[in-house]
Amino acid sequence: MSDCVAYFSAEFGIDESMPIYSGGLGVLAGDHIKAANDLNLPLIGVGIFYSKGYFQQRIREHGVQEHLFPKIDTAKSPVAPVLNQEGRPVYIEVPIADRKVVLTAWSMKVGRVTVYLLSSDVELNNEQDRRLTDHLYPGDQDTRIRQEIILGIGGVRLLRALGIQPGVWHLNEGHSAFLTLERIREYSAEGVAFDTALEAVKASTLFTTHTPVPAGHDVFSLEMMDRYFGDFYWQLGADRDKVLALGRIGDVFNMTRLAVTVSSKVNGVSKLHEEVTKELLHRWMPHIPQEDIPVTSITNGIHIGTWLSPGMKELFDRYLGFRWETNLSDPKTWMPVREIPSHTLWERHRRNQAVMIERLGLPLDSSSAGNLLIVGFARRFATYKRAYLLFEDLERLDRIVNDLLRPVCFVFAGKAHPSDRPGQELIKKIVEVSKSERFKGRIFVVENYDMEKAKHLVQGVDVWLNTPVKPMEASGTSGQKAAINGVLNCSILDGWWNEGYNGRNGWAIERGTEGNGEERACSDSTILYELLEKRIATTYYSRDEHGVPTEWVAMMKESICTLAPKFNTHRMVNDYWNKLYVPIMRRGSCFAVNDLEVAGRVAAYKRFIRDNWHEVRVGRMDVSSSRVTKIGLTMIRFEADIILGPIWHNDVKVEAVGPGFNGICKSELTFVEVLENGMYRYEGSYLNNTDSIWWLSKFNIRVVPISRDFSSDFEMELSAWGDK
Repeated sequence: MSDCVAYFSAEFGIDESMPIYSGGLGVLAGDHIKAANDLNLPLIGVGIFYSKGYFQQRIREHGVQEHLFPKIDTAKSPVAPVLNQEGRPVYIEVPIADRKVVLTAWSMKVGRVTVYLLSSDVELNNEQDRRLTDHLYPGDQDTRIRQEIILGIGGVRLLRALGIQPGVWHLNEGHSAFLTLERIREYSAEGVAFDTALEAVKASTLFTTHTPVPAGHDVFSLEMMDRYFGDFYWQLGADRDKVLALGRIGDVFNMTRLAVTVSSKVNGVSKLHEEVTKELLHRWMPHIPQEDIPVTSITNGIHIGTWLSPGMKELFDRYLGFRWETNLSDPKTWMPVREIPSHTLWERHRRNQAVMIERLGLPLDSSSAGNLLIVGFARRFATYKRAYLLFEDLERLDRIVNDLLRPVCFVFAGKAHPSDRPGQELIKKIVEVSKSERFKGRIFVVENYDMEKAKHLVQGVDVWLNTPVKPMEASGTSGQKAAINGVLNCSILDGWWNEGYNGRNGWAIERGTEGNGEERACSDSTILYELLEKRIATTYYSRDEHGVPTEWVAMMKESICTLAPKFNTHRMVNDYWNKLYVPIMRRGSCFAVNDLEVAGRVAAYKRFIRDNWHEVRVGRMDVSSSRVTKIGLTMIRFEADIILGPIWHNDVKVEAVGPGFNGICKSELTFVEVLENGMYRYEGSYLNNTDSIWWLSKFNIRVVPISRDFSSDFEMELSAWGDK
């Protein structure tokens, strides 16, 4: 089974019966698995079976979050023990500091796709080690690194024990990046040199990052790395410094850095997140312009079958035609939505809202659903998501929610991590506001947010509110779940909404000022209040003679038609398959055949380049221009003399790099002749519409090592620049 994809994730949100997810990352992973099943793609999942899952939330009278950790009953859960051919549990061992910890596994079937979940709750372990996989995202660093060893190293060993040989190893976030060290160790045990093993592993590995800020990445001290890997370094066929260099940033070991170093491709989860990720990695590679950092993106989507309400599905079955669910990414599939009678679509939405009110126990009259504007805000209560933005001006909020003609109701839901005190304080403040006299019956807080409650919310509210600090929302998908149900988005132009908003399918909170945190919050909250007062409430309460808000329903149709075909996991997983999985599978296979011949060649080539790169220098540079009057453009000519030392001139690319409309402008120079003293002459030209002296003076000459075996021109993270 070498043509399958092994999808490693620290959490999987398949359904509410298995609470081994904390939020968007896990739910996205679950939707990824479901789409792979729908599309009949060869993919398996690897994660951890957290026996007590993520915590159950109780909110006390004064808004204090209480954390409950009931144990998952495997007899009532959709899991089964993983057994060997003799019908006995499969056991593997992983090194945890100075001891071995025994792991077993559970399997969860999602149609044809299997998700394997590792557990340390084995009688052969001591009590401390049995508790290692109790909780998702523990607060202490020691338990965190132990879990990541279990996921990464243990995950590889489990697949080997099951005879599974993936063609692609997909790291869904950096939590599982230790799997690459285990794979290098396997090669080393067969006598393969470290550098060759690294290239073979790199060729078949994909890294998807979901975290746009440095603080969101797992970082371990070097002392901690030594404590847990002191007896592991040598097993990789390298010394400590060489292994740590794979993920070292200053005096710490960064799991994102490790994942980037050992992956053939790196992708973000929205177009904006791609740029943010490039900016982050540019800090580690300052000699490479941000625009050239080798990162791509595949924007997240949602599994429509999971998040679409039964009533809306019935409506789509009636109006969208036969087998509409097999062509979810085709805009033509969704065009008939515009032909659904407005009163029919509105009535379906009213029923969804009535169901939400009843199932969530909201103190509202479900029989009057559709007559009170309900705004939903539900997500993890991290401070950067700014649930407090609505409460910047309580007097104005009072006027909005208690408007006699156009009242507004808000429903909040979400958990704050047990270690996140600011997030818990935020929940407390919102609860306190909701209990004050003027906001009673207008602001509600739903406790113990999970996938089941999320379904009711995204299907039943009128508006989905999202107010993160831009650009800290890598993608977000909750608004996509709302959109497929006809719920309109009102969001900061961050993550996926930056791609989805078209001015007619919802509302954008477009930042009015850059400023610091307080200034931005003040500006954004003002824009939000104005949207609620002047556009959202006004549109919602404008009804025809039958009580249908026709303009609102037109926006619902626009939202479904423009967002559903683009932001679904069928499109997303197809993109992964065609743009990343298949090319990486081919590359990994190419590097592995003939006793790793290509991997060995690339390793030797890189070693030669690194050993001699210090001799590469840019000598004389010359930039000139002349006007081409016939076409009204300027011919820019570049000439450079390059010292390469023992490196062959065909093993480098020489470019003129300067400012451009999209960040930078590049023009490749061509090798012309060999000069004396080991110099090489390169020349090039291109047409431009300016002959500004200032603009020309900003150009510089860059040399980078290249190879047809590289995944990008910047795989080695090396470059030499002219002295300007």
